[in-house]
Amino acid sequence: MKAWLFTRRGLIGLGRVALLGIVAVPVHLVLVALTVASFVTTLAGVGLVLAPLVQLLVRAYANLRRRLAREWCGVEIPEPYRPRPDGAWIGRPRRWMWLVRDPATWRDLLWLLGGAPVGAALGGIAVAALLYGVQGIILVPVIIDAATGWYGYGVVWPLDDAADFMLVPPQGVLITVGALYAAPWLLWALARYDFSLLGPTRSTTLALRVDRLTETRTQVVDAQAAELRRIERDLHDGAQARIVALGMSLGMAEDLVTRDPEAAQALIAEAREASGKALAELRLLVRGIHPPVLAERGLTGGLRALALTLPLPVTVEGELPGRPPAPVESAAYFAAAEALANVVKHSGATQAWVSLSYLGGALYLTVGDDGAGGAAPGPGSGLAGVERRLAAFDGSLLVDSPAGGPTVLTMELPCALSSPKISPSSATG
Repeated sequence: MKAWLFTRRGLIGLGRVALLGIVAVPVHLVLVALTVASFVTTLAGVGLVLAPLVQLLVRAYANLRRRLAREWCGVEIPEPYRPRPDGAWIGRPRRWMWLVRDPATWRDLLWLLGGAPVGAALGGIAVAALLYGVQGIILVPVIIDAATGWYGYGVVWPLDDAADFMLVPPQGVLITVGALYAAPWLLWALARYDFSLLGPTRSTTLALRVDRLTETRTQVVDAQAAELRRIERDLHDGAQARIVALGMSLGMAEDLVTRDPEAAQALIAEAREASGKALAELRLLVRGIHPPVLAERGLTGGLRALALTLPLPVTVEGELPGRPPAPVESAAYFAAAEALANVVKHSGATQAWVSLSYLGGALYLTVGDDGAGGAAPGPGSGLAGVERRLAAFDGSLLVDSPAGGPTVLTMELPCALSSPKISPSSATG
């Protein structure tokens, strides 16, 4: 079974690297020719119309390669293109200037130029190695020198005796296995080449990050305003109303304490009950702002306490080498809580798990379940709130949820950890 999976994975990788490396070579050359022609003919006025059309085609092909790099190799390549100017249409010089001034346009051209030889080399190596190995296994003769009549099989050129002949199939097997093993790595190398030129530069990355932080800051401000209104409404309709009623009951009891002690006693008992309900509502409100369990047990302990309240078994694993800042810790806790709530409501899962780790200056929180899958982030989905909560801290959410499951959400929150505090339970007696 493992041999079949290895062969299947190798053949798929080889087919993909051949498709992107060899078959795409003429596509690269045609697009390069069209790009050069569109800019050369600008002086005649034709390029003002042709160049934008060609670049739309180039960018569509580049976006296809970005998508394939993500789906086939897990290499994420963000789009570095500048936003289209308002009111620009295909034939206007403004649209042409927008393309010319965008560094990504010239990086796309450089990628097309280099992609032809790089792709041909990587794809050619994979295909040639596989064919050469198979040719040795099945002992297909190869003419080495037609003038002398020398023939060879596989790796041994020429065959001097029977011993050389017997070595050909094993060598062919080794070369074939090597080609199947190397094919996925050659495909990954081609995806990394695409990333080096199709991805944003450092300055573009910083600009995109500033834009993203500006957008998320606006979302956070709106979310905080909505949260403040919710807290105010909960206080006004809940605890505040009960405290007002408590004061009125105590005032009435004060008037009745001498005239009707039994009625006063009943009012005092009612006031005591109201004070207990008001305290419970205040505690519930405080938990919604910052759960006390986080301050007492940290993120791992808080998630374990949360897992005990859910109607399905949830395993929490992982320990952090320190404590993240309180806002980050709270955001991670509520993001995990929201993700687990989505599991309970929508997934149909029988079990779930949560994993924590810290690597490379970032906190990683993974929430998974064995449900039906099909979860996808987007407006209106249950994961949109998780994304907004993480984005406030420059975090990200990666969703892996194929149809039929399982669903795995990976949350990343950049942060620094403080030294772990020594809890009373860790002290030696």
